[in-house]
Amino acid sequence: MSELKNDRFLRALNREPLDRTPCWIMRQAGRYLPEYRASRARAGSFLDLCKNADFACEVTLQPLERFPLDAAILFSDILTIPDAMGLGLYFSEGEGPKFERPLRSAAAIANLGVPDPEDELGYVMNAVRTIRTALDGRVPLIGFSGSPWTLATYMLEGGSSKTFGHSKGLLYSDPVSAHKLLDTLAQSVTSYLNAQVAAGAQALMIFDTWGGVLTPAAYREFSLNYMQQIVDGLTREADGRRVPVMLFTKGAGERLADMAKCGADGLGVDWTTDLSRARELVQDKVALQGNLDPGVLYGSAETVEQEVQRVLASYGHGTGHIFNLGHGVTPDVSPENVGAAIAAVQKFSPAYHQS
Repeated sequence: MSELKNDRFLRALNREPLDRTPCWIMRQAGRYLPEYRASRARAGSFLDLCKNADFACEVTLQPLERFPLDAAILFSDILTIPDAMGLGLYFSEGEGPKFERPLRSAAAIANLGVPDPEDELGYVMNAVRTIRTALDGRVPLIGFSGSPWTLATYMLEGGSSKTFGHSKGLLYSDPVSAHKLLDTLAQSVTSYLNAQVAAGAQALMIFDTWGGVLTPAAYREFSLNYMQQIVDGLTREADGRRVPVMLFTKGAGERLADMAKCGADGLGVDWTTDLSRARELVQDKVALQGNLDPGVLYGSAETVEQEVQRVLASYGHGTGHIFNLGHGVTPDVSPENVGAAIAAVQKFSPAYHQS
């Protein structure tokens, strides 16, 4: 594998001194880019885009061609594991992901197996290998998965939900089955992420999109507990370098203090918590990633620049900050404003790294 030419992102996760704050954007490859829309049209569908290594590589690299980003993230979907478990993933136009066979019984949960990542999920590993080769050491490649709790919500609800009735219903009426499901998913995610590292991923991220809908006690028992299990089982070194892992719980807030104890190297912070408060909560034990409100990108370029400065000032001086949005970039945002945000990070962040 090629020598890494830009390792700011990895060094920030290790909280090493840097010249400036590294930056990447969640969902940086996506519908806000016209070149992505063209690739998706050629691929035929979103799933075809994910399952073809050449297309997945093409769209992974598109934002790096346009913007001076410090990391690439594998183009895939968080629901690959449930799909490999036989639940029948499909996408309805305008409605997001759905499953043909959602879990509706303890027996269905008990029958789930752990997918073989090089077999049922081999297309993901092919994409990782293809992307890593194409990057040629330009920036690190981030591999990822959904968290057990987040994957479970989609598997139980059959898609996205506002009330999480099936998920919370299982959690409170049959916690034994809930734990069985989450344990199977934790084993699956661990195997899946380790296979991504073996294929070439240089950092890992676990997206806990729906952890914030749980009470603090339920979050610790049904979400963080299983992310901890995954972190404990991950391959943490490859190619002679540490493989850092990040956790992102949307709506984490005060839970960041508990998250900082689980062995992850970095925590994502959404836009509802100031980075200054997040830094207090984690006591500089871990790096922090975030946390510009994606909605800022609907404003003017001047507003975007001002808000980037606000985020940088909120984190303050020192290392251990990776600039990102507080959630994924939205499809109808102007690419020019994304570029303005990244340019502002490059312009204003060096001042926070001077001793």
